[in-house]
Amino acid sequence: MISETDESLRTLVRRDVLNGTKIDVSFDAPTQDWAAKRQGPAINLYLYDVHEDLQRRPGQFVEHRDERRRVVDRTLPPRRFKLSYLITAWTQRPEDEHRLLAALLACFLSFDGLPREVLQGALAEQDEAIRTTIGLPLPPERSLSDVWTALGGQLKPSLSLVVTVPFPPLLPRQQPVGPPVRQPRIAVQGAGGQVEEVGRRTHDESGAGAR
Repeated sequence: MISETDESLRTLVRRDVLNGTKIDVSFDAPTQDWAAKRQGPAINLYLYDVHEDLQRRPGQFVEHRDERRRVVDRTLPPRRFKLSYLITAWTQRPEDEHRLLAALLACFLSFDGLPREVLQGALAEQDEAIRTTIGLPLPPERSLSDVWTALGGQLKPSLSLVVTVPFPPLLPRQQPVGPPVRQPRIAVQGAGGQVEEVGRRTHDESGAGAR
């Protein structure tokens, strides 16, 4: 899903920010060596952090039903991960970089998530929206200056973009279910006036025993 997110972001930036201008869109680490070798203006979207969104971790299996609306199995739902991008603009003049950053900010503020028409690959097949946030304060334990220090470069004006992407299990774990109840439970009054519920599960068509 990471490569599909990269390509979706590239498509959106080229469509809504660059408008056909010949500005490169790069996902390389913006190190001093990369900055020295680049040719022409560029927008850099550097993926510097990937972690699970624990607040949105699902706690239950997803039920799958047949044409008669009966549950046939259950599978683990996808987990959601936050992909954090450091967005910077690279030109010869700081004024041009600021204009590009303003255009990028306006672009991502226009949506609560990536527009469906720019989604690439498996992202386009997801039922849920691909949420984004832009320019939110970072948690206390994380600092963009630490990112720049790790990259060995000088601090530049930048935007922090977070894209929340569902990651389905590579090998879905299934949980089988028992056959449906064929005979409902009924209340029977026993000795002493005590009411009990009785009932049974019958075998399914395949002859498998009920659970």
